[in-house]
Amino acid sequence: MKNFTSVYDIDNLQEIIAKALKIKKNPLENPTKGKGKTIGLVFLNSSLRTRLSSQIAAQNLGLNVLVLNAAQEAWNLEFADGTIMNGDTVEHIKDAIEVLNQYCDIIAVRCFAGMKNKEDDVNESILSQFLKHAKVPVVSLESATRHPLQSLADCITITENWKEDRKPKVVLTWAPHIKPIAQAVGNSFTEWIQQMDVDFVITNPEGYDLDKNFTKATPVIHNQDEALKDADFVYVKNWSSFDDYAKVLEVEDNWMLTNEKLELTNQAKVMHCLPVRRNLELSDEVMDGENSVIYQQAKNRIFSAQAVFSEILDELNKN
Repeated sequence: MKNFTSVYDIDNLQEIIAKALKIKKNPLENPTKGKGKTIGLVFLNSSLRTRLSSQIAAQNLGLNVLVLNAAQEAWNLEFADGTIMNGDTVEHIKDAIEVLNQYCDIIAVRCFAGMKNKEDDVNESILSQFLKHAKVPVVSLESATRHPLQSLADCITITENWKEDRKPKVVLTWAPHIKPIAQAVGNSFTEWIQQMDVDFVITNPEGYDLDKNFTKATPVIHNQDEALKDADFVYVKNWSSFDDYAKVLEVEDNWMLTNEKLELTNQAKVMHCLPVRRNLELSDEVMDGENSVIYQQAKNRIFSAQAVFSEILDELNKN
């Protein structure tokens, strides 16, 4: 594993899920694997679970951890090539990355979608700079279009909670929000779950379809009640419009998940990546109910990160 930015950077999804579950049983089994190596965690955006889970995972492997809250603590960064830097930007991103190359054996970066320019976001204008200029492995801690460590944790959580001898039905359902939210989690979960042996459908209002480059042949149903029928897992997440980019379109129906809607399912386990706006995206009764595996998902963020870091260290230690 050279870099980790999507499901396509791993050789075998089931193997890395199994590795993460093995790590979960004994997180300190390999406490010196990262000895003498440094991981730089670079945050251009806010974080709670990603920051803490990545730190714990790295420390469990004996890595030295550097955390840079770049948006608050670093110089204002310039991302455009050929710019005359006579404004408020002080350091070019390629210079910052070259310095990180000197300090770190692994660079992990969190860089949200700007939600202003569709082309920039689709083309990963920030993550692509790290991939271009980094001389060490790069891990995505969420980018403009994907959140791979979250998606791996989601797959781990589904695997833990499914013991029946049949394919589970998994539903990704849109939820309301007060502001434009990027498609990264929805895109990424879709991309990963398509690699699992499940029956998968997406449900969202008209006008909120995700990028077809991610959904591909996955059924998209605009009637939430129809989609929820007989579901075994329901993943709740908001995203703004992709076609009418970054817009919050008016929706008449109530798309918040409630216990009444859960009655349509097969006692489905409820998932959400957090943070969640309670009683807007997800009702208290569901969030705090016995069907929720949301905090289990959050804990599994440690083991998804640790499995990925461990894979990268295996490669580094070969050299």
